[in-house]
Amino acid sequence: MKKNLLIILLTVFSFNTINAEFTWKLSDDGTLTISGTDMPDYSLALAPWVSKNQNGKVKKVIIENGVRNIGVSAFNCCYNLTSVTIPNSVTTIGNRAFERCTSLNAITIPNSVSIIGYSAFEGCDGLTSISIGNSVKTIGEDAFKDCYGLTSVTIPNSVTSIENGVFQNCKGLKSVTIPESVTSIGDGAFFDCKGLTSIKIPNSVTSIGSGAFFGSELTSITIPNSVTSIGNEAFGYCSRLTSVTIPNSVVSIGDWAFECCISLASVTLPESMTSIGRKAFYDCEALTSVTIPNSVTNMGVSAFSDCTALTSVTLGNSVTSIEDETFRNCPINSITIPNSVMTIKARAFENCSAMTSVSIGNSVTSIGYEAFKDCSALTSITIPESVTSIGDGAFEKCSGLTSIVIPNASVGYKAFLECEALTSVTIGNSNGNSAVSIGNEAFSRCINITSLTLGNSVTSIGEAAFYNCFQLLPITIPSSVTNIGNEAFAYCSSLYALTNLATVPQEISEDTFTEYDKTLHVLPGCKAAYEAAEYWNRFTIVEDATTGIDAVEVPATISEDKIFSISGQRLDKAAKGINIINGKKVLVK
Repeated sequence: MKKNLLIILLTVFSFNTINAEFTWKLSDDGTLTISGTDMPDYSLALAPWVSKNQNGKVKKVIIENGVRNIGVSAFNCCYNLTSVTIPNSVTTIGNRAFERCTSLNAITIPNSVSIIGYSAFEGCDGLTSISIGNSVKTIGEDAFKDCYGLTSVTIPNSVTSIENGVFQNCKGLKSVTIPESVTSIGDGAFFDCKGLTSIKIPNSVTSIGSGAFFGSELTSITIPNSVTSIGNEAFGYCSRLTSVTIPNSVVSIGDWAFECCISLASVTLPESMTSIGRKAFYDCEALTSVTIPNSVTNMGVSAFSDCTALTSVTLGNSVTSIEDETFRNCPINSITIPNSVMTIKARAFENCSAMTSVSIGNSVTSIGYEAFKDCSALTSITIPESVTSIGDGAFEKCSGLTSIVIPNASVGYKAFLECEALTSVTIGNSNGNSAVSIGNEAFSRCINITSLTLGNSVTSIGEAAFYNCFQLLPITIPSSVTNIGNEAFAYCSSLYALTNLATVPQEISEDTFTEYDKTLHVLPGCKAAYEAAEYWNRFTIVEDATTGIDAVEVPATISEDKIFSISGQRLDKAAKGINIINGKKVLVK
């Protein structure tokens, strides 16, 4: 008899707990009744009504008046719970209190509640309706995350901040009312809310967090003048967003802020803005024009990369650098780079295949790796004297480029590789006040170059620099050149003569020139040195080169046996302007 009584007592204890502050009872029909004052938190151990796999038994929760809080993880994973009654005595709903209660379809949070903890209703994917009392001040992070069935929500005036991820992945959410009390919208607050097509952001909001509306179906958005910052990915992948006006209050747009907004055709940037984040408008394939205001000093990497309809760009006069891939794959027609810009970085305009002209400001000092590669429509470009380096592949395959003058810059590897329309090249200045190098394969396979002028500042010509430039006509190598690389002029079959003004022959290889049945013109007194130099001695050497000017004449007739351009290039006949004829400066009208 005593043994049977003990079993009955144990059974009652497992379903009915009574103490001074807290009482719970789970009936056979699945109704859990909570009484008392303070409910314990269950962050380290399961609540007794869900322990030992009993969570599926709870179908209805009645919290009686007097209970002041709903404990942490109190009803976590009660997957058969369909309804909850919360009395006006409750002030706090704990963290994860109803997490993954997947059968819960409606909840009313009374006016007494001031705090809804983080992840309080996360994963309640059957929840379609929620009423939030007007005393709630804090809605914790991820509070309603993954509530796929939730279609509308009204946030009360008592709330001042929409925390991170509050409505993340609420894919059915179509309507949200944000009160004027809210000052910030947190990171991922409405992340991937695909049903959200419109939302009004009140004038009280000062910041929009990272990923706040990422992946939503917003078609338009009005950002109020109170907002000062737009976070990373804030509107990323909003594929239906067609236009956006960013107010004068905004000073920065974060990384990926409007990334892959493929319908975005119009954007207005304010004069207050100082920075545009990396990939901020990446792959906005409907965007046709953009004006960067004068206030912007920094544009991030790939800021407008892959905007495949972007034909018009105006750059403000405060931008200091065009970053890597900023306008890569954009069909920009033409662009003026202001004097404020000092560097054009790697692939900044790569594959801007519609670009016909570029104006580079005279403060630019470097043009980066593949900066204008594959700009096939580009026919001319002026490189200012401020530029001291042109990166590897900078103008590679600019097949429409017809001439280039590089006054002061070293030319990188493959910088003008396969610029097949290029006919005239001038590199270096006549003053020789800087050291200019021509990189390996710099003009390789530029099959239409006929004219090459090298200034006194050129110090080296790299390997295969003019490889297979088979239409290249006679050239003059200035005395400043100390190194000529292997295959530098290989297969330049039209180079029937050249002039070398160096008094000491440069060291070359057998393959520097593939054909040596040419005439080599050297300075008086230098023939013996060239005859003693390996490979140079294969040329027919003539001592008739000149570097000086003795007099200025305007003759009636011109002897055509020894004629050079002002830069020292041997000519077949005198050209209009100043020529050097028989060692004298001659003006031909």
